[in-house]
Amino acid sequence: MNSANALTQHNLSQAPSLNLFVAPLLKRIKKESAEEYVEMQQTFGLMGWGELPDDLKIEIYDDVRYMVQELKGLYSSCDPNVERRRNTVHFWVSSFQDGICSLDAAIKGVKVKAL
Repeated sequence: MNSANALTQHNLSQAPSLNLFVAPLLKRIKKESAEEYVEMQQTFGLMGWGELPDDLKIEIYDDVRYMVQELKGLYSSCDPNVERRRNTVHFWVSSFQDGICSLDAAIKGVKVKAL
């Protein structure tokens, strides 16, 4: 038996035990993702941002998620940079909702620049 064949047979023999671990993990991740999606949609709605286009929601998703975590008491941020970022998000979302700027401008305004 050559080494490539042995490697393939070795991987196949481990597949059932791997599936026993991976399948429940994937189900849990899918369930948690679905729950987080519902929670985030509710949060966007409560903030008056439920009708925002998905492209803009995607750009501010982490910001909103951290706002929710802070409201839940998971942490507290008094950092001026966090406050500045939140003000920026509110400004661009409000500007888009009020028709002052385009969707592209709002997305560019809230996009986090890579270092």
